Amino acid sequence: MTSQTAIRCSVIRGGTSKGLYFLADDLPSDVSTRDAVLLAAMGAPDVREIDGMGGGHPLTSKVAVVRASERPDADVDYLFLQVWPDRAEVSDNQNCGNLLAGVGPFALEGGLLAAEGATTDVRIWMENTQSLAVARIETPDGVVRYDGPARIEGVPGTSAPVPIEFLDIAGSTCGKLLPTGHASDVVEGVRVTCVDNGMPVVCVKADDLGLSGYEDPLEIEANNEVCQKVEEIRLAAGHLMNLGDVTNKTVPKVSVLAPAKNGGVVSTRTFIPHRVHEAIGVFGAVSVATACLVPGSVANEMANVTGTSTRVTLDVEHPTGYFSVSMDVSIESGEVRVNSAALLRTARLLMRGDVFVPSKVWEGP
Repeated sequence: MTSQTAIRCSVIRGGTSKGLYFLADDLPSDVSTRDAVLLAAMGAPDVREIDGMGGGHPLTSKVAVVRASERPDADVDYLFLQVWPDRAEVSDNQNCGNLLAGVGPFALEGGLLAAEGATTDVRIWMENTQSLAVARIETPDGVVRYDGPARIEGVPGTSAPVPIEFLDIAGSTCGKLLPTGHASDVVEGVRVTCVDNGMPVVCVKADDLGLSGYEDPLEIEANNEVCQKVEEIRLAAGHLMNLGDVTNKTVPKVSVLAPAKNGGVVSTRTFIPHRVHEAIGVFGAVSVATACLVPGSVANEMANVTGTSTRVTLDVEHPTGYFSVSMDVSIESGEVRVNSAALLRTARLLMRGDVFVPSKVWEGP
């Protein structure tokens, strides 16, 4: 017996995140053993993750598990797992739209489906939220293309575009687009809007927390009073959003809103849930954009967005730029129905090979 077990994987930057991508068959089928393997692969728990592949931050300590789908409406199934750098925990209670951008390329590179022409639509069943996404991957001459003209905020340079359309993600975690049944609620003395369009999010106005909403993420993280208040709101909102006790859960996120400064609809600072995102997550942006369309919400009042049955593109500002979300919505009698949401991401394969974990963690299949 060797002292280490080799497991096939790829390292892919998906959107503004980075993670390890595995074929499901290459990991242990037992969940507790699988989680132990992923912790060892990332080097967690250790805030630096120095003894593994993790980057010491939640955005670079992520895992995608992919398999060929047995569903007639999907090509592959995708399970997102968050590995926490600072504790021995692997969480599956949220989705990740950034790593989603790398699922199509990974599936094509791994032979889970064949390229169809200049572009290939990959139908992805997102296991975390039991919903479907379609990612369009450039595949000239049957080969995944990574270089191209698309630029997204938070990532240097340009890459091939990966347009993604989400189908029927409203209420995918909480059961309803507006989990509390109201456009706004008062939680812990603060008026908020709870929304779930792919990611449970609590929207709160920055000035209600004593913030401008334009602070650097590290400045907000250093404000213990604000962080404590945000967590109080999050914990209370969790019960209202049908999530129960969220003390040890990664959702809901709390997005602190301020008026847009650079032509967008609203400016955001988002807790994920205890660090402040240097940008904003894909589904977090979709949910905030949705909140901007809900009459009577704290986001709508700030963004002053109006509309009827139409497709609209909303630019959600964040600390390093903005995130554009295209939505097909119907607004009737104050009720918002989301038909679909789409956005643009990019991805790049960084490495593929074997990651090694101690054999005492797992001896392999």
